[in-house]
Amino acid sequence: MDSLDTEVLNQAREWVIAGHVVHLATVVKTWGSAPRQAGAMLAVREDGRVVGSVSGGCIEDDLIARAREGRLPSQPEWARYGVSQDEAARFGLPCGGTLRLVIEPLTQNGWLEQVVAAMASQQLIGRWLDLSSGLSTLTDARPGQLTEVKEQGCHFVYGPHWRLLIIGANQTARALAQIATMLEFQVIICDPREEFTADWDMQGVTLQPGMPDDAVLEIQTDSRTAIVAITHDPKLDDMALLEALKSKAFYVGALGSTRNQAKRRDRLLSFDLSEQEVDRLHGPVGLQIGSRTPAEIAIAVGAQLVQIRRTLEDERVGGLRQPPSSAAA
Repeated sequence: MDSLDTEVLNQAREWVIAGHVVHLATVVKTWGSAPRQAGAMLAVREDGRVVGSVSGGCIEDDLIARAREGRLPSQPEWARYGVSQDEAARFGLPCGGTLRLVIEPLTQNGWLEQVVAAMASQQLIGRWLDLSSGLSTLTDARPGQLTEVKEQGCHFVYGPHWRLLIIGANQTARALAQIATMLEFQVIICDPREEFTADWDMQGVTLQPGMPDDAVLEIQTDSRTAIVAITHDPKLDDMALLEALKSKAFYVGALGSTRNQAKRRDRLLSFDLSEQEVDRLHGPVGLQIGSRTPAEIAIAVGAQLVQIRRTLEDERVGGLRQPPSSAAA
């Protein structure tokens, strides 16, 4: 299952290859309580079919109408919605929010093919768009790099900024991998048991060979890596946790009941882990929503990853964003 960004660019590429006139609209800057953040994309073709989103729906309606009437630009250009309170209300932007977009036509021989290929390989890739010439130049990108806007153009970043290492190749891992991929995580699976990995065939998910503790070290775990152990085999899960809890991973979790987690904690403390390191463990893993099935467990873990990741992202940009649900009308 592809990430949402990959879905947009893949569909746009297919439309271009089929001979359609296709435009890509990308959010580059927001003010106020905008419904989508910088980097959100929408592709629209000449008959009004769309994939992706840049707002709650009203801006999409305007772009669709412009596409059908042939009023979208032949060269990349800026577009702004919600400059005034009246326009913000007309386009469904809450609290006077404002969106700045770049709208650009797509061509078959442009940057799209290379970016789609890089994203399919779970690689980060950047693109500089020069608004004066309309030319795109592919660049290197680093995790955490945001959309950058300058007077003459902007720099986009595509691909996963975060990673998830899953210990165990079972049904729960498959469900979690699907959800995490949609959430823009690069997903890595490690399970030394060949009977579990022999028929593993998830596209876009990397199988990491070897033992779990080695995998934690070999992937060079950093502060944008989450590690979740779900084999239900203490020998495998604990091996990974011994290294994960000493690493810079922003999230470390393990599947198991509260009783089993207490036993696991005692085992981990009997090794060379400190109380502070063991306290980092999320166990039972995920938000407590009463989950029981593999899909429910995956939802709970995915939700907790988003919760913690969003907090870290907000801290890195200099303060918590106000949630849309609490914004004043």
